[in-house]
Amino acid sequence: MTTIVSNPAISARTLVNTSQEVISKAIKHASEMTEGGRLIDQHQIHTQRIAYLTTEIRAAHELVAFVERSEHRQSSDHHSAEMAYCYAAEITHKLRSQIESALEDFGLTETDLTDLNSLSIKKLIRSGLAEEKIRNIGSRVLMNGGVNNVELEDEVATLTRDAARDFAKNEVAPLAQDIHRQDLLVPDELLNKFSAQGFFGSSIPEEYGGTGMGDLPMIVITEELSAASLAAAGSLATRPEILAKALLAGGTEDQKQEWLPKIASGEELIAVAVTEPDTGSDVASLQTKAEPAEFNGKRGWRINGAKAWSTFSGRATTLALLARTNPDSSQGSKGLSLFMVKKDPFYGHSWKFEQVEGGVMEATANPTPGYRGMHSFNIGIDNIWVPHDCLVGEDSGVDKGFYLQMGGFAAGRIQTGGRACGVAQAALEKACQYVTQRRQFGQSLGDYQLTQYMIGRMAIRIAASRHLTYAAARSFDTRAVEPSMSKLLSCDVAGEVTRESQLLHGGWGYSEEDSSARYVVDALVLPIFEGTKPILELKVIGRALLA
Repeated sequence: MTTIVSNPAISARTLVNTSQEVISKAIKHASEMTEGGRLIDQHQIHTQRIAYLTTEIRAAHELVAFVERSEHRQSSDHHSAEMAYCYAAEITHKLRSQIESALEDFGLTETDLTDLNSLSIKKLIRSGLAEEKIRNIGSRVLMNGGVNNVELEDEVATLTRDAARDFAKNEVAPLAQDIHRQDLLVPDELLNKFSAQGFFGSSIPEEYGGTGMGDLPMIVITEELSAASLAAAGSLATRPEILAKALLAGGTEDQKQEWLPKIASGEELIAVAVTEPDTGSDVASLQTKAEPAEFNGKRGWRINGAKAWSTFSGRATTLALLARTNPDSSQGSKGLSLFMVKKDPFYGHSWKFEQVEGGVMEATANPTPGYRGMHSFNIGIDNIWVPHDCLVGEDSGVDKGFYLQMGGFAAGRIQTGGRACGVAQAALEKACQYVTQRRQFGQSLGDYQLTQYMIGRMAIRIAASRHLTYAAARSFDTRAVEPSMSKLLSCDVAGEVTRESQLLHGGWGYSEEDSSARYVVDALVLPIFEGTKPILELKVIGRALLA
């Protein structure tokens, strides 16, 4: 029988461990039921439940683990421990509710739930979910304006955060609202300043021209810049990061020496061309074809097809383009290769690139409610010629593009986790500022209990998604499931927090003149790109857990 303790970190750890024991049993049953994940599509709803519950429990674990490390360093704060306790209580309560509503689906018995249903665990849950506790957290968040000063446990990441925050505040924030409202392209002046800060090369090794700071500083940079503008700053390094990871994993040494320094310096601006008009998440079904062809005696490929939702491909100087090199479509993902397609930069909402080698690419931007600053294009590709040394890996990379691209997408997913945390953080700070200043019925909105409760819940959920994202960055592996978990949870939290922030603003939050409205429409795209939410739940996280 679990004993009630007053230490919030110990209470949180008790809840997390109990939840983990139960979900592990549920995963084992689901694995058997789906034959190691092979029959996931016959059990999609249950797989989704398993994937999401496991992700939330993992987030609770990472938040508690951060508090425990802080206590070990004697640098802990009661505020973080209370947030960890509240989140662990919320997730344990949700786990118990979902399992009890579908006990047979989870393959568990009442005996399996003995600990989860014990009186001591129920008391811990009730204490952790007490509205006064959450209100107190909200009050403390309001006192410091919602600002994120969480310890990063990494000196380089801490210094990087300070630099990125200053850049975001001084260089990005003044432009962000105009870029959004007028659907402008991120200006070259900002791109040049971005490059000068080394933001494009934060996770590229020094030997290839990057700063070599690693993945955690890269995520911290992304988070801070996204708080100022998701598209005009926070997402600028995502596409270079995807190609850089693919080159590091499968490029030839000559390609690494040639391309990575240019990516790190911003000399080459990268866009990704994977999605097609009739093919979204099912990358293995891509139809754009690349066929061997020479030009002036030089070995290369001719590419024909169409791409959709290629963000920043107008201004970009290189497209990371996935095409089918094996004419046998039954080969699926095994027949794709990744190309680096050079092009001229263009600044409008449409562009046309004509090669001296005879190929043509023509594109038109898709109008979108948010995520403005880079434009996302549909591209028609007619006989574009690409030299063989621009196929990632050259001979060894033929028909290996899917695996290289997916490894790059893992980097994109963890970065999207950082982007989501940044947007959510911006919405939280904006809400704290507004409710502190706005007075209704004789007192500030921030003095009301419900406001404090809402702010508290927002901060707790951001903390959970942030520490899940940071943990994924610290142990980044392109084959691991944690980057996808980070993206899944953080994007949902960003959507919830931005809407709650908008509600706290009342009518002003619905005005396009207010940044709150921008945060809401920007957050809408987060669960879609770099792997849609259902794909992550079923094909990535679910499959990894049940395999």
